[in-house]
Amino acid sequence: MRLSFVTLFPELVLGALRHSILLRAESSGRVEFRAANPRDFATDAHRTVDDRPAGGGPGMVLRADRVADAFQSLNPDPHAEVIFLDPNGEVFDQRIARELSQAPEVVFLCGHYEGIDDRVRERLATRTLSLGDFILTGGELASLVIADAVVRLIPGVLGSAQSLEVDAHADGLLSGPNYTSPVEWEGLSIPEVLRSGDHQAASRWRRRWSLQSTRERRPELFCRAPLSRADLDLL
Repeated sequence: MRLSFVTLFPELVLGALRHSILLRAESSGRVEFRAANPRDFATDAHRTVDDRPAGGGPGMVLRADRVADAFQSLNPDPHAEVIFLDPNGEVFDQRIARELSQAPEVVFLCGHYEGIDDRVRERLATRTLSLGDFILTGGELASLVIADAVVRLIPGVLGSAQSLEVDAHADGLLSGPNYTSPVEWEGLSIPEVLRSGDHQAASRWRRRWSLQSTRERRPELFCRAPLSRADLDLL
C-alpha cells in the first residue's frame, strides 16, 4: 500500500511517519510513504503557490494548478482514495479507517493558510474528511492521524492481530482500561478479577466495562453497537 501526501512540508510529514510501528511497516515493504511539494512546480522566482481569495477576504489560498501538478507528479494509482482535508468534510472514524486500509493507495491533499482552491476537491478528491469541529493550521497533522489509523490496520503491521480485536471502536464500543505491574501503585491496585487467573471472568469484566462505559459516555455509539443476548445479560 502507498500513502502519498501533497504538502508544503514534506519533511514534517515523512519525518513524523518514520518512527516505531510505521517505520517497521515501511521497512518491511508493507507500506510506502511519498510526498510532493506544490512549491516545486511554481514557475516564478518566488516559488509562489498561493493567491488572494477570489471575492475578497483574509489570508491566502493554495492555487489549484500548483496542487494538481504536485498530485500528478506522484502518478497515483487509478483506484487511489484521494483525501481532501477540510473542516466541512465527513468526520473520520474507525469505519472509514477500515475502508481506506483496503485501497491500493491513499493520497492526502494537505491545505495551508486559508485552504486549497475548492476546484481541487471537485476535480481530484474521492473523499472530504475532517477530524472534528476544530481548526488546525494545516492539513498535515490531520493527515498523519488518519495515516496512522490506516496503516495499523494493514495485515502484518501490528505484532499481534489480536490487538486490532481489542481496540476501542473495533466492535463499536469503547475498550476497557489496561493495567500491568506493579500490582500496587500510589495506593491503587489492579482489579482483583484481572489478577485471579480466571481468564473468562476477566473477559466478562472487560466486556461489562466496555458496555457500561459506552452507554454512559458515548450513548450514540451504544445505540448503534451490535449487542448480543449475552451483552444484555451482563448489563
